[in-house]
Amino acid sequence: MNGDAADAPILTAHRAGLLGCRSCGRVWPQDQETCNRCGADLVPPDRRGLQKVWAWWLAGLIMYVPANLFPMMRTQTFAGLQGSTEATILEGVVELVHYGNYDIAIIVFVASVIVPIAKFLSIAWLARVAGRPATVEQAHLRLKIYEVVEFIGRWSMIDVFVVAILSALVQLGFVASIHPGPAAVSFALSVAFTMLSAQSFDPRLIWRGLPLRSRTDDTGQE
Repeated sequence: MNGDAADAPILTAHRAGLLGCRSCGRVWPQDQETCNRCGADLVPPDRRGLQKVWAWWLAGLIMYVPANLFPMMRTQTFAGLQGSTEATILEGVVELVHYGNYDIAIIVFVASVIVPIAKFLSIAWLARVAGRPATVEQAHLRLKIYEVVEFIGRWSMIDVFVVAILSALVQLGFVASIHPGPAAVSFALSVAFTMLSAQSFDPRLIWRGLPLRSRTDDTGQE
């Protein structure tokens, strides 16, 4: 594909006078207000909606800080006679490595550190480039990144699930007990806020920056 073909005008639903439903994906004329398939309200894509994306993103980032500074889990043995231990996310990963549980340590580290940071960076990048000029290849790349962020969102809670399962199973009364630490709540909120941020992002904005028809041929539609 040569450069001229790559920058050729692309006919999108918006330029065809159509409006896509965010709930079911069906397209309708722009003057229609309700989707006849699922009953959802039809709202045109608007960059002002990115304010909600940034708000949820910032809330998630704020909660992610105490999630890494405070202990994720508290372990108590013999009713505290032999003391109790607290571990943050990274301390828990180090302890797993120390006991030779490398596979679990890798899973926890990826799910609790790598994935959240990658989500923050990806959502911020998508919000910055949404609606800006792009080639077809760049638009497809943005869409793939958005789909990956949407897919991995549900797996970001694995650290909280591990703590919840251990807290439920390891309750041996006087002998030993495990309780979730304050970081568990912060981490769960951070994941929830980033998921809301990703869901607030309108993927239709990805296609608004594709090449337009020539100014002389364009009739005024974006």
